Amino acid sequence: MRCFSKLIKLKSLYNLFLFLALLNIFFSTENCVAKTFSIKEIEISSPFNSSFDKNKIINRGFVEAYEELILTIVQSKDQKILQNSSTKEVKSLVETFSIVQEHFIDEVYNLSLNVEFNKKSFFELLEKKNVFPSSIIEKDLMFFPIEVDEEKNEISLFSESQLFKNWNLKKEKYHQLSYILPNEDIDDYNIIKKNINNLEDFDFREISKKYNFEDFIVMIVFKNNEEVRVLNQIVFNNNQNLKNFKFKNINLENLGDLEKFIDKQKIVFEDYWKLKNVINTSIKLDLTMSVDNSNIIKIDQFEETLSNIELVNNFNIFRFDNKKNIYKIIFNGTRDQFLDVMEDYDYFFEIKNKIWLLK
Repeated sequence: MRCFSKLIKLKSLYNLFLFLALLNIFFSTENCVAKTFSIKEIEISSPFNSSFDKNKIINRGFVEAYEELILTIVQSKDQKILQNSSTKEVKSLVETFSIVQEHFIDEVYNLSLNVEFNKKSFFELLEKKNVFPSSIIEKDLMFFPIEVDEEKNEISLFSESQLFKNWNLKKEKYHQLSYILPNEDIDDYNIIKKNINNLEDFDFREISKKYNFEDFIVMIVFKNNEEVRVLNQIVFNNNQNLKNFKFKNINLENLGDLEKFIDKQKIVFEDYWKLKNVINTSIKLDLTMSVDNSNIIKIDQFEETLSNIELVNNFNIFRFDNKKNIYKIIFNGTRDQFLDVMEDYDYFFEIKNKIWLLK
């Protein structure tokens, strides 16, 4: 009788555990869906007249949100390929949207819209057009603009420089880089001025470290009566990259020319940053992973992490038992990249029989 009673208890415990495991599976299903790209506060306005159609205005909002997303995660060389997409194609990517605000002013309808695009569908569209997106990673960096007048052999720094004064006047929503300008430090000024004849070889790390920045960009603009020559020293993760440009028929004392020049240089820097964080969707690393399922909170945290990693194309639970969940994960990158990314979230693994065991 006692054995029978124990058997009943064990069966009840097993059923309870099975029920909890199923809850874990079902409630984690939402996390298995690829996360969305969120574009906020798209502003649309239209005259309120006999041809007024709210649905058409919302569709315009979808297209504008789509174009902003393209500018955010696609390099400039590929943006035109995607900007010709039809409204129907754009609408098929919309996961959900919300109207933040709408009002009428002087017979003009004004709409503010938030739009969520399905990440997986968007990546599939880019893959069809052979375009690789980039992860959205906002970054602060030091920026040193230096103007050199070659005719007068003079250098302009800090508030003496039009580039310094105007660089941060405008920032687009789709820009991932934020530029921290240096203080008007007399020591920095003297160091740079002393090296006016060898600025192209000068190591600016000495100055950037004063501001506790390892990553920085130095833009040296050489001006003369014939042309403007630009040398950009881009230093990310202790790796230096040089980008040189020449411009004819440009006057940086003219506000219009100056604004166009700044816009072009910011595109160069944004493209470089996107290239550093490109997602190669043609690489599909198939991983099988085993995770202890005794702690539902940790399981939820793990799945939330996977959902928030841009390089994770998809994941799902394809098998489970009373001890572990077995996941299938599709990763757009190499094995080493996966380990590096997960290590940033304090997840570590050992591999046994081609199965990754979460420690």
